[in-house]
Amino acid sequence: MLKGLGNLASLMKNAQEMQSRMSDMQENLGKIRAEGSAGGGMVTVEVTGKQQIVSCKIEQSLIDDGDREMLEDLVVSATNQALKKVQEATATEMAGLTGDMNLPGLGDALSQLGLGGGNPKT
Repeated sequence: MLKGLGNLASLMKNAQEMQSRMSDMQENLGKIRAEGSAGGGMVTVEVTGKQQIVSCKIEQSLIDDGDREMLEDLVVSATNQALKKVQEATATEMAGLTGDMNLPGLGDALSQLGLGGGNPKT
């Protein structure tokens, strides 16, 4: 019975520590930035770790060409590249915060949220 209480106390301590770390992570997400580009850098998009677009820059020559469909494709491509980079950076940050806590299933849960983790399939 006492062993069970010790396990419960350890679980509660881990939960409190995890809550504190997640709070820190939420603060840090806004500071993480990633940039994606397309068309040889003619379109660049910057996003935060909260997956919010903070800038989109388009070279004037693309606008002057008047090829709307190509411009739309380049914006989508640059945005997707930036989002992929920021998801990778966020996953790395999460792994650093949760790596030593040994919480079963946490990696899979983070993976389902698009934050990395997960169990690698071999």
